[in-house]
Amino acid sequence: MIYLKSPEEFAIIQANGDILGRCHAEVAKALKPGVTTLELDKIAYAFISDHQAHPSFLNYQVGDKKYAYSLCISVNDVVVHGLPGALTLKEGDIISIDGGVYKNGFHADSAYTYGIGEVKPEVQKLLQVTKESLYLGLNQAQAGKRVGDVAHAVQSYTESFGYGVVRELVGHGVGKSLHESPEVPNYGRRGDGAKLKEGMVIAIEPMINLGKRQITVDKDGWTIRTQDRKASAHFEHTVGVGKDGPQILTTFSYIEEVLKTSTGLLNI
Repeated sequence: MIYLKSPEEFAIIQANGDILGRCHAEVAKALKPGVTTLELDKIAYAFISDHQAHPSFLNYQVGDKKYAYSLCISVNDVVVHGLPGALTLKEGDIISIDGGVYKNGFHADSAYTYGIGEVKPEVQKLLQVTKESLYLGLNQAQAGKRVGDVAHAVQSYTESFGYGVVRELVGHGVGKSLHESPEVPNYGRRGDGAKLKEGMVIAIEPMINLGKRQITVDKDGWTIRTQDRKASAHFEHTVGVGKDGPQILTTFSYIEEVLKTSTGLLNI
């Protein structure tokens, strides 16, 4: 079932998106060679907790598995759901930080992929195009359009560069539950899928591979990698279908302020 949100509920989600955006920025400040992904997760947990909120991912249940971290941290060929741990970042890595905030009964969800130091030009281009595709997709989040319009905008743009669009993982509705209907793929045809209505809130999240679209799952049951072990990028916003068009309820503005002043992170 698709749940429509009121303007007041949009405002709650946007407030949570603001906390999440500032959390992303705190994590971004710590990104450098030598830091472990577990250290980054601890920063996020402390920041969200200090704002009387709960990390949406922490203790998230999937079947008989429970997620034990505040962030999904995916490095290089990891598409999504990378587990924080002892992995140490190094020059030239790319790292996707995916997180959520739950407060006052609603979730917000967003992701950003960073480059650490000097990143290969072809990987830098992947990040740029994937981020651009997010905004092309969310511009289609208008009442009267369909999920397929969002999906087609992402797919047609990213595939024009020869990239692989992951099929098995999709965006989703967001609200009182972290994952609600409808599913929001990054591939599809115009005019297909659920009709978008004012009050819907969806997470649009292109997951785009430098090489082929196929993926594999590690033995831990969470970590999803590109099958060809080439790089993957992931950007995500929570978006409301508003009366006057798309309303972005999460923010990259705090991240972008960090990137402007950082000498060790790629600014795209």
